[in-house]
Amino acid sequence: MANPFYYSYSYTIFLLISLHVAAIAWQEQGTFVTTPPLPILPLPSYSQLKWQQREIIMFFHFGVNTFTDSEWGTGQENPAIFDPKGLNAAQWIDTAVQAGVSLVVLTAKHHDGFCLWPSKYTDHSVIGSPWKNGHGDVIQELVNAAKARGVDVGLYLSPWDRHDPRYGQNKAYNEYYMAQLQELVNKYGSIKEIWFDGAKGSNAPNMTYDFSDWFSLVKELQSSINIFSDAGPDVRWVGNEKGFAGSTCWSTINRTALSIGNGSIVNYLNKGDPKGTDWLPPECDVSIRTGWFWHKSQSPKQLDQLLEIYYNSVGRNCVLLLNVPPNTAGLISESDVQRVIEFRKAIDTIFSSNWAEKCAITASSQRGGKGGGFGPENVVDGDHLWTYWAPSDEYKEDHWIEFKSLNGPLIFNVVRIQEAIGLGQRIRLHEIYADGVRIASGTTVGHKKLYRLEKGVVQAFCVRIEIIGSRATPLISSVGLHFDPFWHPNGLVPWQVVH
Repeated sequence: MANPFYYSYSYTIFLLISLHVAAIAWQEQGTFVTTPPLPILPLPSYSQLKWQQREIIMFFHFGVNTFTDSEWGTGQENPAIFDPKGLNAAQWIDTAVQAGVSLVVLTAKHHDGFCLWPSKYTDHSVIGSPWKNGHGDVIQELVNAAKARGVDVGLYLSPWDRHDPRYGQNKAYNEYYMAQLQELVNKYGSIKEIWFDGAKGSNAPNMTYDFSDWFSLVKELQSSINIFSDAGPDVRWVGNEKGFAGSTCWSTINRTALSIGNGSIVNYLNKGDPKGTDWLPPECDVSIRTGWFWHKSQSPKQLDQLLEIYYNSVGRNCVLLLNVPPNTAGLISESDVQRVIEFRKAIDTIFSSNWAEKCAITASSQRGGKGGGFGPENVVDGDHLWTYWAPSDEYKEDHWIEFKSLNGPLIFNVVRIQEAIGLGQRIRLHEIYADGVRIASGTTVGHKKLYRLEKGVVQAFCVRIEIIGSRATPLISSVGLHFDPFWHPNGLVPWQVVH
């Protein structure tokens, strides 16, 4: 007969072994699976994050001004002057795609009040144009062309209307404006950005815009849209039309301190606010030409000018909205097409190679210790948002991450730093050293901070980034050491240095 004590003893041993294995598994899980750090508010929305990652978007200023060689129309133009016989929206979109752009914004109505779609509420539109015998719709043509290429569309509807007689009558004009707004966001499918501004002539009639009602209507009809204005609520103006953000540039700001068309807040818009309660990142609008509308007498900016704008917009935590205006034929001029292609090729050339990927990377500390998932190696993977180096919360001294060459000197003149902004913007102050010599220093980082080094090309065996001020534990998602062959501040062509 079997001994019951033997079975009881065996079961006890089995139970103890099982508990021990479970304890080891729990310990291993506790060792190797470390929780992410807490976010720091405010945070971006999903649509704001997607917008930020576009980095460059494109504006199309087009309308009666294109045919009158003016920037601000009078509102008295005859719609018959609008006759873009060769209009080809597919060519516009092709230009955007070649520029690496995934969102385009069209002036559906500028200050002159002329509408590029057949609005039911006015005849001051393409209805009165000889183009397509009054049956044309520029917005629909753009939407169709964009959809075919996987490009998103945004629209600008000027609040100031110099044509409509209701302008200056608060109730009547707000009803008119909201009716047109409803047409636009209802009729043309998914609209990813709607653009409002406060531009208005000094002698324009007094008019109170019902911005809050407009915003509410837009959000009701398009929940994933981003609304741009001086006061957001999703994207803010950078405060100038040069394409330059402040060297300090927070995505956070206090919306209660903002108002549309208020010239006294441009510095605040330009820099943002580290104590801001709202996530409202800036957009830098600038034209490829001197004017916003096409003029035969004007030419596109030179490549070096566009690159300077890029470093001071995208490289300062902003999205660049680059205006490329169609001409009287309804096409993007060939000189502009070639310039934006050249611009994109230059950007790709600069950032296609990253010396940091060829380095041994160490850091002052890392969250969860080695193998915890937050090591410095994350800054050179392909994810620039959700994988990151996180130092340990236990360390109170300055945090640093270091890149040491494994084979010969590192040769670069651009440094790129990116934060994991999905968990908030944190870095207040940082410095960059090459072989112990400081080569750059700055304040905010945000989605992307780019330094074109003032002294030109650096050759070094060790590069260290020190975070010496932060709102919370800094989280760095990506670092790049790049070579820009177009940047030669000392008059020496960079290729001479490299080769």
